[in-house]
Amino acid sequence: MMKLTLDELAQVCERIVAELPQGGVVILQGDLASGKTTLTQAFARYLRMEETVTSPTFSLQQRYGDTLYHYDLYNYGFEKFLSLGMMEELEREGYHLVEWGDTALIDLLKRCGIDCLILKIKKCDDQSRYYEVQRA
Repeated sequence: MMKLTLDELAQVCERIVAELPQGGVVILQGDLASGKTTLTQAFARYLRMEETVTSPTFSLQQRYGDTLYHYDLYNYGFEKFLSLGMMEELEREGYHLVEWGDTALIDLLKRCGIDCLILKIKKCDDQSRYYEVQRA
């Protein structure tokens, strides 16, 4: 577990790329306002993307360039995600950061042989968070 300020998020990004050098799925877990979208913004900067990263809460998915996909299952849930055929999206090359992914999604990813990390975020204060990266 790492305690980092918002200015130190590159350390988490380095860890993700080290664990998933060819890309894969990162399940972002944390309470509301814990920093899941902020981490995705930092990851886009780490990948040297200049696009503005916004929360896909109402669109379900945002795509940045050819290598970064950002999902938010909060409003839709896992079943709706599946019914829309979004599992096929997770098979695309690149990094797929999924907010509010649950055990059902993680279990399905494992069964499909898709590389997956779980990144747990816990807010310490306005400027720092605890980050825990683990293999699914």
